[in-house]
Amino acid sequence: MNVTESSSFAAIGPFKAASAAEQNPVLNISIFLLFVAVTMVIVVRASRNNRTAADFYAGGRSFTGRQNGLAIAGDYLSAASFLGICGAIAVNGYDGFLYSIGFLVAWLVALLLVAELMRNTAKFTMADVLSFRLKERPVRMAASLTTLAVTFFYLLAQMAGAGGLVSLLLGVDAGWGQSLVVAIVGLVMILYVLIGGMKGTTWVQIIKAALLILGAAAMTIWVLALKWFNFAAVLEAAVANPENTTGDAILAPGIQYGALPIDFVSLALALVLGTAGLPHVLMRFYTVPTAKAARHSVVWAIWLIGIFYLFTLVLGYGAAAFVGPETIVSSPGGVNSAAPLLAAELGGPVLLGFISAVAFATILAVVAGLTITASAAFAHDIYANVIKKGKVTQKQEVRVARYTTVVIGLVAIAGGIGVQGQNVAFLVALAFAVAASANLPTILFSLFWKRFTTRGAVWSMIGGLVTAVGLIILSPVVSGSPNSMFGENIDFAIFPLSNPGIISIPVGFLLAWIVSITDKTVESKKLAAEMEVRELTGYGAEPPSSH
Repeated sequence: MNVTESSSFAAIGPFKAASAAEQNPVLNISIFLLFVAVTMVIVVRASRNNRTAADFYAGGRSFTGRQNGLAIAGDYLSAASFLGICGAIAVNGYDGFLYSIGFLVAWLVALLLVAELMRNTAKFTMADVLSFRLKERPVRMAASLTTLAVTFFYLLAQMAGAGGLVSLLLGVDAGWGQSLVVAIVGLVMILYVLIGGMKGTTWVQIIKAALLILGAAAMTIWVLALKWFNFAAVLEAAVANPENTTGDAILAPGIQYGALPIDFVSLALALVLGTAGLPHVLMRFYTVPTAKAARHSVVWAIWLIGIFYLFTLVLGYGAAAFVGPETIVSSPGGVNSAAPLLAAELGGPVLLGFISAVAFATILAVVAGLTITASAAFAHDIYANVIKKGKVTQKQEVRVARYTTVVIGLVAIAGGIGVQGQNVAFLVALAFAVAASANLPTILFSLFWKRFTTRGAVWSMIGGLVTAVGLIILSPVVSGSPNSMFGENIDFAIFPLSNPGIISIPVGFLLAWIVSITDKTVESKKLAAEMEVRELTGYGAEPPSSH
């Protein structure tokens, strides 16, 4: 793995950071437990009004655009954004920052093409949009399957981040210690969702977003202050760090993707197009009362997320300068420990404890949002509308959603244990590829193409999903390289790229188009016209008072 460095001032940094992390586990965990206790109280209070499906899935559609924008930022700024990207920049320099650019630009696609139209036409899930004018049962089944797949990949990333973070705080090496940590995170997440539903989860996300952005801002100012607010001096310190074996190359493209530039193109496609197909992001548009509020949510989210990603640039190179990439890579938690180690270097155990608690809160808030999305996909789409054909009470549907939450949490725990040590930004990029391949084509064609058919939707979703997941399994991500899940001793990788987006995304779009134009089935023109009116005007969209 490629690495990065710092000035002579920072030469003692690695030892100081590592010892700070290991010598104060009680303080670190105490700060985290305090956060969990406070947010659990908020979740319990929010749960008092969880009576209907709209309350459990959409928080009663009671949040303002600003509140939902903060919650979207809290949902989107995951462990990948804070732990993964900071680590990627510290180790791979410029190439690591490409994640930040892709994650941010993606929101323009969501704002211009998806947010308002989805809010106008759906009720709780992505499948509501797709099944509005197409045949309900096959479309809901396929959409639920893709939602669960995307959610699973995203959950893996968060669990990997949780294991690495607490391993650093407690000085626990990889193995049973990290596995225990992952299990505890999963159990806390299950409690959040079971007790609070979407309303409790949203307030946790709002609090977490505020803490994360303020904490990152404080660390950014601190790093710049050490170099008299001269970012060029921070970059020079990163280049000069004794652990940097790449020299000036850390400031230029090529450390990670220089050998195979097409791999970056594939990654960029997945990042830019994946956001608009992420089920847990789409579900947030239903928590506001109007389409206007949905637009405002995205505008607020873009500003908050954009500012945060500027902070990651300083923090990543700051970690390279004041901690050093070799120290980061060799520490418990590996590349994901860059931000906490930088906090220990800057402010000692107290700042380390605070930043780590914020990072942990980040993981808890995101996994709670993902879990409620997955439970909605099964309970609302499969159980209520496919198995029961709509003949189910809201109380029964919410009960099934709670059972599903427990199952998904246990699956996430098992998967998280299996991906320990992987870079979380990298794992999230795989979820984006699956979302862009399986979900985005059907969403866009449903919203904008009247000729789109049920068969085209199902083929697109299943074909995009199978192609993306199949290429991931056959890629160096899973086998054949030192950093793969199975290691380099097991090698069945025949697909050379680490991200499948450049193949799987076009497959999803092509299947949707080709199967639809060759399908002799005639879908309802009346429903297509009604959907167009609703998506463009909001007429007929469900008012919040109906729940």
